[in-house]
Amino acid sequence: MFKFNRLSTVAFACALILSGCAASKEAGEGEKTVVVYQPSHQTDTGVEFNEAQVCNGIVEGAIAASTSVVKVFKVWSHDAEGLHHARGGSNTKIEHTAAIDSLGRLSGYAFELREAAKLNPHVFISVHNNGATNKHACWGFVHEGDQFEKENRELAKELVDEICRSTGLVNAGVFGDSWPNRNDYRCAVTGKLSFYSLDENINRAPYRVLLEIGDNKVSYDFLRNLQNQEKIGEVVQRVIERRFGSTIQ
Repeated sequence: MFKFNRLSTVAFACALILSGCAASKEAGEGEKTVVVYQPSHQTDTGVEFNEAQVCNGIVEGAIAASTSVVKVFKVWSHDAEGLHHARGGSNTKIEHTAAIDSLGRLSGYAFELREAAKLNPHVFISVHNNGATNKHACWGFVHEGDQFEKENRELAKELVDEICRSTGLVNAGVFGDSWPNRNDYRCAVTGKLSFYSLDENINRAPYRVLLEIGDNKVSYDFLRNLQNQEKIGEVVQRVIERRFGSTIQ
């Protein structure tokens, strides 16, 4: 295993991805809001369960439900070549996210955030499935300590509320991204354990929410049902369009 320094790897990722201008809470005048979905690329979670496939189904359901009042895109490393951890790894571990491996390759997560940065999104929604919770539930996560945390908590709450109301999933609430308290990726500003995909130093979208939808064991049949995936995606897109569908005149 190669060695790396946390600050140097985070700095590299920031230099690679960082937008030249500061994030703004408002979309540009007369422009449609750009929304980027990041489905999980993980195929190494659960037993006989493909999280990447399930989450991609949810995101494809959202994209299919788009009425074009916002611009919708997807970033996904699952089918990309020349990366490390393109189909696995933790969003909270340096080795799987910010680190460059011994072959000089980007991680799947870094690739996805680089592709997202090219689109200059206003809204970024990451979709995952939880595990080992023993709860048929939905959780929302936001990054702690940045200037849009309050707004992100409001968006996350609305998304979780609507998903649970429409599907019967238990509403597990909204949490900061240090709450899982695992692995070693930390925000360079707060020093707290964080989700790489939500870190404002990596992801310049002002609105950033990560959804954990269902449990890969308790919700196994529910999550693998294609109609449920499509329905969840439709619900998410409906919330996004309701909140961000009007252009700034």
